[in-house]
Amino acid sequence: MFAERLSAAIDGARTLSRLDRLSHIIWQGYAAGAVSDDGAQSLAEQLSARKSNVRGTIKPIGIPPGRQSIFPVRKAQIPTDRRASISRRRALAASGPLPPRLAARFTIGQLAVLRVLGDEVRDRGACLITIAEIAARAGVSRSMVQSAIRQAASLGLVTVQERRRRGERNLPNVVRIVSREWVAWIKRGPKSSPLSLRAQPQPGGFKFSNPTDTTNKKGSSNLEKGDRSRPKWTWDRTN
Repeated sequence: MFAERLSAAIDGARTLSRLDRLSHIIWQGYAAGAVSDDGAQSLAEQLSARKSNVRGTIKPIGIPPGRQSIFPVRKAQIPTDRRASISRRRALAASGPLPPRLAARFTIGQLAVLRVLGDEVRDRGACLITIAEIAARAGVSRSMVQSAIRQAASLGLVTVQERRRRGERNLPNVVRIVSREWVAWIKRGPKSSPLSLRAQPQPGGFKFSNPTDTTNKKGSSNLEKGDRSRPKWTWDRTN
């Protein structure tokens, strides 16, 4: 009954704020055990599709010509070190943020974004940081972050809850992972960022090992009897 009432409420919702409220109710019910995993994911997909339809009917009101926005102009996002950004992006994408079947649908830049998003969901339960912060950590642009989240939402992997405020700067969106396959992958994966692991010293090195004692019990050396054994270089993984 709970799932059926929510499904009817989603179909009857006419505003984004109402849909955001219903999204919150869905996950509250899931936490309380009122809806199963399959039911919660089905409702999340239905809500995402309904939100797309509602958003398409909204006609934004533009600012009249000659009037400036009440918000300051957004500064251009220019990386201080482009090579470091590219290296960070590749390291995050190569760390395996998604199962291979899902990762094949995203680009390298999008995979880096989804790694940052997955780390936030694993540590805090949801991603609450801004698009600019995700872009800085992933080494990509804002538009790449928006593209990655939009693609993941269209595939039913995540839900996006908008937090709009009238006359004020909007709060960061709340992004939750609803794909059980992705959630299980995150739980099995490493908890440390690949960037922090890369900074640690790697094991390896050479060490001169002590030679075996060649003196027999009678006090004579085996070398005197023609044994030409010599100390050998061995690989030591502790250095």
